[in-house]
Amino acid sequence: MELQHYTYAGLLFLVLIVPLVLSFDKNVHFYTRWKYLFPAIIVTGAVFILWDIKFTEAGIWSFNPKYTTGLDFKGLPVEEWLFFLVIPYACLFIYETLKFYLPKFEYNNVFAAISLALIVLFAALSYFHRTQLYTFFNFLFAAIYLGYTIFRNRFKQHLTKFYGMYLVSLIPFLIINGVLTSLPIVEYNPAHILGIHVFTIPVEDFGYLFLLLLMNTTIYELLKTQKYF
Repeated sequence: MELQHYTYAGLLFLVLIVPLVLSFDKNVHFYTRWKYLFPAIIVTGAVFILWDIKFTEAGIWSFNPKYTTGLDFKGLPVEEWLFFLVIPYACLFIYETLKFYLPKFEYNNVFAAISLALIVLFAALSYFHRTQLYTFFNFLFAAIYLGYTIFRNRFKQHLTKFYGMYLVSLIPFLIINGVLTSLPIVEYNPAHILGIHVFTIPVEDFGYLFLLLLMNTTIYELLKTQKYF
């Protein structure tokens, strides 16, 4: 097997290695929260994997076999399954790091207002682009779940750190997703996206990341608060 077939796997390894090693940092102690983290990742991942399978079957996106190992399950490369483990793990490590090192940095009312504006924006994008299926479903789900999160009001105390995590995560996201979309490892059907790109990344991917991280974080915090185990 040629080295290029490990490209997607190699990107995931680079994303994971630093947060995994630093999980045992004496300050953050991220490893002690794994019992809340992994159930959140599994529940969220199940939703996104199902979405991924259906969109791949519909030809809305596809994966270039030149850059994957060739190990597939349910029509998805194994690397894509691992994506929903690696990315949330790395980002929630950032989330907990921000909580430890910036405990007094809190602007929850500001971010609640920003959230309301985003709900309107996501809903409008979904409504006006109903025929572009990635755009439609991506922003529809984001509007519904963000609306549920905000109006339920239990997550408000975590909004600052969530948005902080999302913004910090955009730095590696631009690099990793830039590689995924420029080679390309992931190819999008142009009929189902807006056609607006940041470098080579469809703007929809930023909403996709937002929803992925929001679902993981809300479930993670729920499990921590309720202390089911």
